[in-house]
Amino acid sequence: MKRFGYHLKLLFSDKKPSQSQTNQLCRGFCQGTKVVSPNQDDLVMISPRIKLRDGRHLAYLERGVSKDVAKYKIIIVHGFGSSKEMNFLAPQELIDELGIYLLQYDRAGYGESDPNPKRSLKSEALDIQELADQLELGPQFYVIGVSMGSYATWSCLQYLPHRLAGLALIAPMINYKWPSLPKSLIREDYRRKLVQWARWLASYCPRLLHWWVTQKWLPSAAVIEKNPAFFNKSDIDILKTLPGFPMLTKDSLREQVVFDTLRHDWRVAFGKWEFDPLKLMNPFPHSTSSSVHIWQGYEDKVVPSQLQRFVSGKLPWIHYHEVPDGGHLIVYYRGLCEAILRALLLGQEYIAYKPNKSALFALNGVEDKCSCSREEDPTCRDHLTLPLHTPKD
Repeated sequence: MKRFGYHLKLLFSDKKPSQSQTNQLCRGFCQGTKVVSPNQDDLVMISPRIKLRDGRHLAYLERGVSKDVAKYKIIIVHGFGSSKEMNFLAPQELIDELGIYLLQYDRAGYGESDPNPKRSLKSEALDIQELADQLELGPQFYVIGVSMGSYATWSCLQYLPHRLAGLALIAPMINYKWPSLPKSLIREDYRRKLVQWARWLASYCPRLLHWWVTQKWLPSAAVIEKNPAFFNKSDIDILKTLPGFPMLTKDSLREQVVFDTLRHDWRVAFGKWEFDPLKLMNPFPHSTSSSVHIWQGYEDKVVPSQLQRFVSGKLPWIHYHEVPDGGHLIVYYRGLCEAILRALLLGQEYIAYKPNKSALFALNGVEDKCSCSREEDPTCRDHLTLPLHTPKD
């Protein structure tokens, strides 16, 4: 156990282990750790799928009104360990009233979609584009990314801005390797160490990672889901009503395709990006009907709201919304999906989710010097630098 403790200390160190240390760490765990391949006879595909240019298949699920009559066509990108079956709790009355078509799909390797061994930031965006083209969604569509699925959504802003009618990120992940994040803001964040450790294992010693996540002495997913270190009270209450995340169970993780999918997904999300999201340009500089939104829980213990505020402050064209008592699972909170859709499609602002503007300024080293008589006057020049959302006509 002392030796194992030494190895863990290596992982959490800020210094990159040498090749000899890497080999030493992996050697003791590589033998006897076998990942089980799934029985192909047991894999029955029941959802519709498209065939991509590279031969892979993507499975999808359609909801809402027919796309032929829909006024708004939205693609929803699920997060880590989830699938197209995730609950996006949009009221049916709102869907019918506004004419909303929802397209949910399994990202590469998830659910009924084929794995992509060449997964990258760009491939995630291109999968979305090809899915939209084959299903004939038209020249533009909306994208909503949830949690770690948001890295594919950021990628759409980089590679597909001309195809977007609007975009929303819900509790989006933040990569500690983004060059524009100040060291002073992330240095003491314990999550950075956890991400660093997990990505190191996924990159340099995947068999050790597999051994670790399938050990009987580790807490089960059911136990982790109730852990206040990851979820606040609102999240824990929500988890009591959800079926959980089947891909994250120990039985599922023993399967080669599941383990590799999660490992590669993590590596891409938290690896080195080809672009810096904090330097992206406004994709809708001349539009009054298109917008980009971030929705964040103030009490999120997976992605800290302080970092999300900093990101939004650096990108003043993003409309930032904050749920006061929200954790990481805000997408499942009652009424949130309706608020998200109304903000994205209609430009309707919910005052309850409007953050403190002074806090946004402070994190980015700017003093709030408003000179207008009305704090929320949309014509005030000082407030035009803030991610305020003015209603669309």
